Amino acid sequence: MSDPVSASAIPDRTTPLVAVRDLSVSFVSRDETVRAVNGVSFDVMPGEALCIIGESGSGKTVTMRSLMRLLPKHRSVIEGGISVAGNDIQALDERRLSQLRGSLMAMIFQEPMTALDPVYTIGEQIAEVVRRHTHATRPAAMARALELLQLVKVPSPERRLKAYPHELSGGMRQRAMIAIALACQPALLLADEPTTALDATVQIQVLILLRKLQKEFGMALIFVTHDLSVAAQIADRVAVMYAGRMVEQGSVREVLLNPRHPYTIGMLSSTLHGRVRGQDIETIPGSPPDLRALPPGCSFAPRCSRAIESCSAAVPAPIVLSPGHDVRCIRTQDQPAPFSPASTLAVS
Repeated sequence: MSDPVSASAIPDRTTPLVAVRDLSVSFVSRDETVRAVNGVSFDVMPGEALCIIGESGSGKTVTMRSLMRLLPKHRSVIEGGISVAGNDIQALDERRLSQLRGSLMAMIFQEPMTALDPVYTIGEQIAEVVRRHTHATRPAAMARALELLQLVKVPSPERRLKAYPHELSGGMRQRAMIAIALACQPALLLADEPTTALDATVQIQVLILLRKLQKEFGMALIFVTHDLSVAAQIADRVAVMYAGRMVEQGSVREVLLNPRHPYTIGMLSSTLHGRVRGQDIETIPGSPPDLRALPPGCSFAPRCSRAIESCSAAVPAPIVLSPGHDVRCIRTQDQPAPFSPASTLAVS
C-alpha cells in the first residue's frame, strides 16, 4: 500500500503550493517539433483558485498534464521546474509519483466517459482510489465511496454506486469523476474543462459544486476553460494563455474588468456579455499561429491591431502593472486600453 501524504507536507498559506518556473513542452517526431508550451511560470497558493483561459490549442491542457506528468514519455520533452508541495515533479520516480497522484493532487478530465473504466462500477472505481492511498478494507472503501457520491449530490447514491458509467448521464458521470478526484482530499485539484460537454443548467450546477467543495476542503484549484463567464464565477486569479505563453496574469477582477493585453481584450470583446440584441460581435482576425513554426517576437502580433514593427523583434518580457498583475505586451504602458463590456461579467 502507498503511504498517504501527510498534512505536514502541505505548505502554509504564505508559501506557494504549486510553483511552475519557465516550463516548456515540445512534442518531437521524426518529421517535426511542436512547441506546445513556451516558458510558462506561475504560482498557486494553498486554497486558491487559478483559472487558465485561452483558445483551443493554446497549451492549457498540456500545462495541466505536465503538472501530473501525464504526457507521453517518448514523444514529449519537458524543460523547466514544476514543484507541488515541495516535490520536484520532474525528479520523482514512478513509485513516488504514483503515491502523489490521487492523494496530494488529483485531476478531473474533460470527458468522463473516456476517463472512467467501462467494465467497473462507479463504486468500485471510487473505492479503488481510497484503497490505493489508504489502508482501508474493501467494505470501508465502499462506504467511503457512498459518502463521496452523497457529497457530490448524486441522486439515489446507493443505486448509482452499483451502476456502470454508460448507465449515467453526462452530468452524473462528471460528478462521479469529481468524487474520484476528492476521494483522498487532495491539496491540489486540476480540472480540465470539466463542464464543456454539459448543457448550461448542469454546467452551472457542477461549477457551484466545485467551488463549494474547493472552499470546504481548502484545496487549491487550477481550472482550465475557454469560457470567460466560467472564469468569472470560479476564479480568484486568471492566467490568459496564447500560443503556449502566459500573456496576462492577475486577479479575476483585474484581468476581466481591466484587461490590458490585446488578446484578453479581443476575447472579452467577442463574448455576448453586454451586447445589445442585433449588435455584431467583434472578432479577433486571423488564426492562432502554427506551433511548429512560431512567428518571431510576440506570437499575437500578426493578429493584433496595435502591433508595431518592434513587436516582432523579440518575445515581450512580462511588465508588472500592479502587484500580481503582469502583461506581456510592449505597448501596454504607452497605450492603456480601458474596456467596458467586461464589466457585465458576474465576477465573483
